[in-house]
Parts: sequence; C-alpha cells; structure tokens
Amino acid sequence: MDNLGVLIALTAAAAVLVAAGWFLRHQQRLGAVTEALVDAEEALDRGDVAAARELTAPLLSAYPTLAVVQEVAADVLYAGGDPLSAASLWERAMKKLGEARIAPRLVAAYSALNRPGDARRVAALVPDDALARITLAWCELAATGGDRERGRALALEFVKDDAVRATPSGDAMIAALMAISAAQAGDATRMATALAHAQSRGADLTPHDRAFIGYLGGIALREAGAPEDARATWTMAMEAAPESIGSALARRERSHLPAPDPAP
Repeated sequence: MDNLGVLIALTAAAAVLVAAGWFLRHQQRLGAVTEALVDAEEALDRGDVAAARELTAPLLSAYPTLAVVQEVAADVLYAGGDPLSAASLWERAMKKLGEARIAPRLVAAYSALNRPGDARRVAALVPDDALARITLAWCELAATGGDRERGRALALEFVKDDAVRATPSGDAMIAALMAISAAQAGDATRMATALAHAQSRGADLTPHDRAFIGYLGGIALREAGAPEDARATWTMAMEAAPESIGSALARRERSHLPAPDPAP
C-alpha cells in the first residue's frame, strides 16, 4: 500500500473511532436524560413539584427541541400551576409524539386557561378518549364562554362509568362536575348531595388531587350563589397543595370574588 493509501486508511479508522465515541457519549447522555425524566414523573406522582422542576428545568434548557423533554417539562409546569407554558410545550411535543399521547393533557391546559375554543379543537382530535372528554366537560361547565348544556351532557356520560369512577380521583371529579351542573340548574339539593360525595373521597386523594377537587367544589358553590362558602373552599384548596394546578386555579377564582362585607 502506498503512502496515500495508508493515510486514507488511517484517516478512515480515526473517523470511525471518533464516530463510535460520539455515539457512545450520545447514548450515555440519552440514558441520563431518560432516567431524569422518569424520576421527574415519579416526583409528580408523589406531589413533589419542586423536585420534578429541578430535574426537568436543566433538561429543557439543554434539549429544548426534544419532544419527550417537552412533554415531561409540560407535565411539571401544568402540575405546578403554569398551564400557559405547559400548553406551548405540549403543542410542540404533539407534532412528534402524536395526538393520542398528548391531546388529553393539552385539553386540560386550555381548560385551565379558560380557552374553550382551543379545548374543543384539541379534544376533537381524540374524540373517544375518556380523559379528554371529562376534561372538556370541566371546561364547558366552568370556563368563561363554556357551553353549559354540553358540559352537563359530557359529565352525565361518566356518572355510570365504572372504569372512571373506580379511582378516587375520577369518582370525585365526576361528582364535583355534577355538583357544578346541578348548581347551574338551580337544584341546590342535588348539588349538595354531589358535593358531599366528592368531599367524602378527600381522604383517598393525594393533596394535589384534593386541591383540584376543592377548586371544582368552589365553582359549584359560587354558581349556587354562596360566594363566602366558595371563598372558604378555595382557601382550603390552596392550603391542601400550595404548589399545584388546583391551588393556582382556586387562587384565581377567589381573586375574582367581591370583597367580603366588613364585620359589623
């Protein structure tokens, strides 16, 4: 082999070694990213939003276009009470990860943002998804500009859905939605019964789920013309899980109530 051939062979070998080294480092980094994302989701399951944020914030900074990082970072942002940032990330992630995987959570973000038009648009992408339909029911019943009759019809679909009501959170949410619907219909007795059922599941709920159900319960009480009861319910929701979407929504709704009458 002449000198040129040797040089070409050595250059090719070096390139292969460099590529192999890069590939190994890349795989190691991806493994570390995957592990951190799993840890973040586990932290959310425990209700530890601060720990989840510490794990995902640097990943989002380092890999802002990686769909799975966008997805989990959005989970953390939504859980911590920032549905606007979560919606932006989920919209981007959905383009790569698919509607079935992302759309139900995106419906929740738009519901929290009082954007029923966007919530309907995204829910239409997954018309048979139970989570998307329940979340859209919440939006229609509670959001500004929501279709109350459609929300009532959606919530009624799940009253006898054993699969959804088998979980404490699902059961409590359906009961809370029915309480809102009853309050809007002027049926105080049915509202009180549904609200009592939702509240009875409190001991079985995680703090962040309890805060969210409290937010919904406050909506029902406000719709029933009991603003001070709503205020007290929203305050308890805020205290149940201060750093949660339920707490953030309860705080927002409480801020819109008129100031209480001064004590005599």
